[in-house]
Amino acid sequence: MGEKYTNQIIQGDCLNLLRQLPDESVDVVFADPPFNLKKKYRSHNDNLELQDYLDWCEKWIKECVRVIKPTGSIFLHNIPRWLTYYAATLNKIADFRHWISWDAPTAPMGKTLQPNYYGILFYAKDAQQNKFYEIRSPHKRCRKCGYLLKDYGGKKALLHPFGSLVTDVWTDIHRIRHNKYRDEHPCQLPIHLLERIILMSTDENDIVLDPFSGTGTTAIAAKRLGRQFIGLELDSEYAEASLRKLAQEQSNAKIDKYWVSFFLEEVVTLREKDWKDISQYYIIPTPIQQIDFAKSKLQKQSQICYCPQNNKTAKSASLPY
Repeated sequence: MGEKYTNQIIQGDCLNLLRQLPDESVDVVFADPPFNLKKKYRSHNDNLELQDYLDWCEKWIKECVRVIKPTGSIFLHNIPRWLTYYAATLNKIADFRHWISWDAPTAPMGKTLQPNYYGILFYAKDAQQNKFYEIRSPHKRCRKCGYLLKDYGGKKALLHPFGSLVTDVWTDIHRIRHNKYRDEHPCQLPIHLLERIILMSTDENDIVLDPFSGTGTTAIAAKRLGRQFIGLELDSEYAEASLRKLAQEQSNAKIDKYWVSFFLEEVVTLREKDWKDISQYYIIPTPIQQIDFAKSKLQKQSQICYCPQNNKTAKSASLPY
């Protein structure tokens, strides 16, 4: 695609910019658009009439699908109400793969069930050609005693040493709750959420596009994982903040030559196909039944504090291999 677009944060209206991108030129699109819930964005009116909002969404969704390669995917993050409309559009032009439920409780809204998750629609440009990798996350444990939360009975010997295959319900990634870890942006996602999506849908050097880049979370995740990125952002200050953060990042979120997602110095997502080679860097409980109370641990860990949300003090994770 050339340097004009790749590894750039481009300031401007996403629809106008999307129309400039060539057909089938990116590998993955992740979009976290404004929710039309009167949030205080700097450069966007988040209070459109219903039909105006839906018409606008249909336009950028169609553009996003147009620029995806035949092997590529599109991920749309939003509240369930809007995702039902998005799905109606996507069902006509792409292939449904999953509705991912991200456990991220929000405030009560009155006269309704309390919202307890966000959705992430996962569609393929072409399901027969779609690039997809199974991924794993660590077994869930009690935070105090370290025991497995799930009772596997007499089947502990069959457990994977690292963790379970990830399902379409994600309960292990939490929202950014503290202001000291947030940018000046009303809707910021945790970086390891994006890293998980990127690991399961792309290869090294693939191009990840975010048409609502905000302060650059998707681009940062892509750069850490050795992917190329394109960020489109309406607000000039958000775009500038993204560039400042990206300048401090390195492409080194890996064990040996294998890309993984780190959080607080621990691996939180890895590819199933890489485990055989990565496992040599882990101390695995023996016999495996001891995994009930003893998790597999990296032999060596970086002493660098890895806190993805803290843009002032965070440093990229790395392991001394």
